[in-house]
Amino acid sequence: MVERDKDVFQQFRQLGDEVHKKVVGNDEVIENIFIAIFSGGHILLESVPGMGKTVLIKTVSETMDMEFDRIQCTPDLTASDIMGRIIRDEKTGEQRLEKGPVFTNLLLIDEINRAQPKTQSALLQAMEEQEVTLGGSTHKLPQPFTVLATENPIDQEGTYPLPEAQKDRFLFMSVMQYLTLEEEMLIIKKKTEHKDIQKIFNPPEILIIREEIKENITISDSVLEYAIKIIEGTRTRREVQTGASPRASVAFVNAAKARAFFRGRDFVNVEDVKTLCFPVLRHRIILNPDARDFGTTTDDIISKVLEHVEPPVD
Repeated sequence: MVERDKDVFQQFRQLGDEVHKKVVGNDEVIENIFIAIFSGGHILLESVPGMGKTVLIKTVSETMDMEFDRIQCTPDLTASDIMGRIIRDEKTGEQRLEKGPVFTNLLLIDEINRAQPKTQSALLQAMEEQEVTLGGSTHKLPQPFTVLATENPIDQEGTYPLPEAQKDRFLFMSVMQYLTLEEEMLIIKKKTEHKDIQKIFNPPEILIIREEIKENITISDSVLEYAIKIIEGTRTRREVQTGASPRASVAFVNAAKARAFFRGRDFVNVEDVKTLCFPVLRHRIILNPDARDFGTTTDDIISKVLEHVEPPVD
């Protein structure tokens, strides 16, 4: 790759080092957040409470000089609580926009499945079109704009399943794992330390790098065919009611290009596809009731598909 890209590759390493000043473990989740930001996608994060999600996202936003905001979802949360509202000044009669928390670079939506479906749906325009409509006018969101939404994997009272159309808007669904004993001891020690976080990138640089990834990272026909065959494989399994949509193909390519770029390559390889197929596909597969009752997971389906799809020979 060109010399500048080698410098960017080193910066990505620094980016991870800075985040790990405050965050321990879950390296895959951290990398997926980076990939989403630099490819213009959003992340659905499955996690139980108390896993350090807010610290993680705040730290990521600091390393990239991004504005950060958070929404704690509850059943009485309304669309205007997220998007904002048009306020009329009683003295002048003029209307002005009171911006909601969606007007930021990195938005953490905690426990999105506790918000009512109507409120969840209000996010679709923001996630897909990077803009919101209020009072008949359209307002652009700050760029870059990335949503990280969390949901609890345990069925609890007061939760509402995410519509499939909304799940499909997320580039990834990542799973935040419990820490090992050593990692948990380390994170407790870090609580007593104070380390300044260095800014490695800023929003204009992120937008420039996004374009570089789109224009300069290539994917061969054989690797692209491999990715699409995996997606097709999710549609033909007898355990599956609905497989991944064509949007998954676009997500695959965008994410794989970003992963290749992070590793200093100007091309996507088979390993990029294999690694990313789980976070790209697991939330886009709907299982048959019988398969769910039997304990089958979407990750099981993806593993079976990978066993049957032959990767191309380099």
